[in-house]
Amino acid sequence: MAGEVRRRMVVVHPSPDVYGSDRQLLESVAGLVADGWEVEVVLPAEGPLSPLLLERGAIVRVHAFPVLRRALLRPRALAQLVLRSPVTVWRLRGRLRASGAAAVYVNTLTIPLWLVAARLAGVPTLCHSHEAERLARPVQLALTAPLLLADRVIANSESTRAVLTGTVPRLTARTVVVHNGVPDPGPPAPLRRRRPEDDLRLVLVSRLSPRKGVHVALEALTLLRGQGRRATLEICGSTFPGYEWYERELRARADRPDLAGAVTFHGYVAETREVLDAADVVLVPSFGESFGNVAVEGMLAGRPVVASDVQGLAEVLDDGRTGLLVEPGSAEALAAAVASLADDADLAARLAAAARQEATSRFATAEYRARVSTLARLVARTGGRGQRRPGRRRWRNRGE
Repeated sequence: MAGEVRRRMVVVHPSPDVYGSDRQLLESVAGLVADGWEVEVVLPAEGPLSPLLLERGAIVRVHAFPVLRRALLRPRALAQLVLRSPVTVWRLRGRLRASGAAAVYVNTLTIPLWLVAARLAGVPTLCHSHEAERLARPVQLALTAPLLLADRVIANSESTRAVLTGTVPRLTARTVVVHNGVPDPGPPAPLRRRRPEDDLRLVLVSRLSPRKGVHVALEALTLLRGQGRRATLEICGSTFPGYEWYERELRARADRPDLAGAVTFHGYVAETREVLDAADVVLVPSFGESFGNVAVEGMLAGRPVVASDVQGLAEVLDDGRTGLLVEPGSAEALAAAVASLADDADLAARLAAAARQEATSRFATAEYRARVSTLARLVARTGGRGQRRPGRRRWRNRGE
């Protein structure tokens, strides 16, 4: 776009951390910048995501705004948020109008006030949903209904799309599925052939929260060790604020005699490929996942993946061909699947090879970036619905 004034896209994201949807934001931003956008990312606080966004050519602003964490979904907290919302929305509206944005990209459902503010500011909006968890009907409706203010909605899986459109059917026409693009660091280390005296190394990369099923992995490890297997588990991840109790419970369980010395808590790990390269099996025992970036990372690392047979994970993995899917919440099923891989090196190698080939073709970052950029251009030009919105002439002066 040489010689043109670059259009500005304001991207709003609820977290300064670097996990699944945060990493996906980096790919979205990289695609938008490559497509000629001036990208301003607004975060609610400083954190490790900021320098990564700067590396990809974005402008980063820190601007406090409410994020719908679980703690806010209780009646009293939600009521207080609603009471404060008009002032917050008016403040965000003013910020958007002053930014000169041609479009707003709202990343996740947990920051709906930005959708309201963008509509009041008259700025076209693209919202990216990474949530497929089914909640109580009133809560689900409260989270999903604001998407009616978005011109286009990206769902990261068919499972996510089904939750959104099942809750608010009017979203069907404006919602499109774009599977995540997961970076491939390059050829992985060869999958090792274990000797009888070698430990069976299991790896789990995840936020430490109950729905991620980390406790299920600990119980599966107990069963494997009870069979006389020299199995160990490495856990990479930290908690959301408010879930410190869960980490304490996990650590207490790991300190009991049957697991003592077999579990390592690494905390947050920025680059996980080295840990995955050392793994014999990658575990994803979640009770629900809208997509499953960690599963794809395990596939790209050339490791056999054992995951729960739920939502997006069932879209990512083909059971018996590119990984193994097991009943969610069942330590017995998880242990049995791991044991089958430990006892059959050929099966493990076959799944790992097929998984890497699948991941490099289905979840490539180049295709993901291109699709997000195309949708962004469509929304900025037409509001996403096939005709230019009235009153948008001023945006054409910014390079449209």
